[in-house]
Amino acid sequence: MKKQRRRILALSPFCILTAVLAFPCLSAAVTAFDLPNNLPFTNPTGLSATFSTTGSIDLGNEFFQSLGTNGRSCFSCHRPNEGWTVTPAGLQARFKLTGGKDPIFRTNDGSNSPNVDVSTVAARRAAYSMLLNKGLIRIGIGVPATADFILIAVDDPYGFASSSELSLFRRPLPATNVKFLSTVMWDGRETFAGQSIHFDLKSQANDATLGHAQAAQPLTNAQQESIVNFQTAHFTTQVYDNAAGLLTARSAKGGPFNLSNQVFYIGINDLFGDSITHAPFNPIVFNIYDAWSDLFGSKRDEARAAVARGQVLFNTKPINISGVSGINDEGAFGFPSNVVGTCTTCHDTPNSGNHSVSAPLNIGIADVSRRTPDMPLYTFMHIITGETKTVTDPGRALISGQFKHIGRFKGPILRGLAARAPYFHNGSAKDFDAVLDFFTERFGVVFTEEEKSDLTAFLRSL
Repeated sequence: MKKQRRRILALSPFCILTAVLAFPCLSAAVTAFDLPNNLPFTNPTGLSATFSTTGSIDLGNEFFQSLGTNGRSCFSCHRPNEGWTVTPAGLQARFKLTGGKDPIFRTNDGSNSPNVDVSTVAARRAAYSMLLNKGLIRIGIGVPATADFILIAVDDPYGFASSSELSLFRRPLPATNVKFLSTVMWDGRETFAGQSIHFDLKSQANDATLGHAQAAQPLTNAQQESIVNFQTAHFTTQVYDNAAGLLTARSAKGGPFNLSNQVFYIGINDLFGDSITHAPFNPIVFNIYDAWSDLFGSKRDEARAAVARGQVLFNTKPINISGVSGINDEGAFGFPSNVVGTCTTCHDTPNSGNHSVSAPLNIGIADVSRRTPDMPLYTFMHIITGETKTVTDPGRALISGQFKHIGRFKGPILRGLAARAPYFHNGSAKDFDAVLDFFTERFGVVFTEEEKSDLTAFLRSL
């Protein structure tokens, strides 16, 4: 039977995945099959692919099974063809196909408010506008009873949020490359002191099933282990760029197989020194395109040289880091009020690009100045000092209960970026140009047009 199913898959992997993507009700019939390693999926700038250390992607895993009461599975928000998250284009296609009744369109957290009208297609399109337009799920978290701050003002365009349940609109994080995680979830709410990331991911799988899928009972330990083992086996990157071509050509080290062999442990290349080797922080975090640095001649080689130049810029372009909560206000840890760093000051994990320790930061993504009319706005006051802060999402503060943590979020793993726009926790950057514009506005980084082009070429090749 195993041999037969492999043979069938080899003939029609696209058909099998298309059936699962297009018709969720058919998933039980097709999940006896596996997707092969390195199956390419198109995205705006090329192709991405996933490599599994198990040899293939098992569509029969609990990750793809509806284990709750509303038809959802992990797969509802984590699609391999969308960088193992969801994108507005993919969501809009699902909405059109199902009239807004695909399992991801549920009012418990998919709609702008749990109280909206979803009785017609037009009503559903309005109700799920944040999901459809920015790929945002609504997370409901209240102010902790032990917090050193209170919520004093709410401006929610959807008329629901309060101190007992704020509406926090966030991008689902990719369910791949989790080998490199130091923090689970944007606000770290699934990261537990003294526990392993494996433990954290088990808790996250269980909580997601109870919450997002509205399960009637917790997952068994075996189900949690199965989902976590599935996730930790997978590595996803861009594999082909429309300009630069194959990202393993000419001795480059792109692609998911090379990523799967990248060494990682908590604290690797940390700013205060490597936790194992005690070596000092090395700002040269990415080296996968070193082999392309001297290429010239053909149009393709010029494109590859641009990727290599972008990698150098990411590693070395000076950034004046100031006003960042989690860096500049942590003087006890040796940080001055102004730090001249680079992109890799925060994206320090070798060839992955996330923070190698749990260190959520406030770089200003949720600031009131960046608020758009579709976002709720919250004002908090410190109960002792009377200081106030106004943000669209308090981030880590709702977990820690600490006023100084308002607006802090973890940095994501950067591999596979091209498949999963929009960017930042709230989808506020629609593309790479918008990401670079943010850093120009926030930190005064001056990019030439060539530098912007080169940095974009590098980011889309990750």
